[in-house]
Amino acid sequence: MDPYKVLGISSDATDAEVKKAYRALAKKYHPDNYVNNPLADLAAEKMKQINEAYDEIQKQRAAGSSSGSSAGGAGGASYGGSGAQSGEYIRVRELINAGRFSEAEVLLGRKAASERTAEWHFLYGHIMLHKGWMMEARQEFETACRMDPYNSEYQNTLVRMGQGASGDPYARSTHTSGCSGCDLCMGLLCADCLCDCVSPCH
Repeated sequence: MDPYKVLGISSDATDAEVKKAYRALAKKYHPDNYVNNPLADLAAEKMKQINEAYDEIQKQRAAGSSSGSSAGGAGGASYGGSGAQSGEYIRVRELINAGRFSEAEVLLGRKAASERTAEWHFLYGHIMLHKGWMMEARQEFETACRMDPYNSEYQNTLVRMGQGASGDPYARSTHTSGCSGCDLCMGLLCADCLCDCVSPCH
């Protein structure tokens, strides 16, 4: 199914138009609107299609395979409205996937506090996770979810973080190695989540 048709937009829609269409449909079909409603199952299926379509468009555009990409100014792209399409954030994702966390942190550190969007907090959360700072990582992921509540990647990452570690997954680690829970989280989050969005991982 054409993801653009699912969102009711053309393939040359700007990033801002894609996000606007996604949010409008997500609000319309959100499960909270169908509690104790006989249409709940249909709404849930529609919501699944909407999320899959939105994610597919982001993958296509991140890979440069869509002609609908815009210049990607602030507020114009997906993932927190700051530009997952911007070269900076794509580069940060590539660095994280390559295990070059220090370089990724330097790039993120160049952003002023006022410029730190949902995508920034999401990526910084992965850096905190790599350091074993589970509480800080959780806080960053939660911030990303609050700033962009309809982003399924952010929501799924937060859920997987809770499922991935044994014991208290959010307690700050006192070790720099040998943390099996930390390793498991890294495997689930960095490989499973970030790799979905950067073409070299496909």
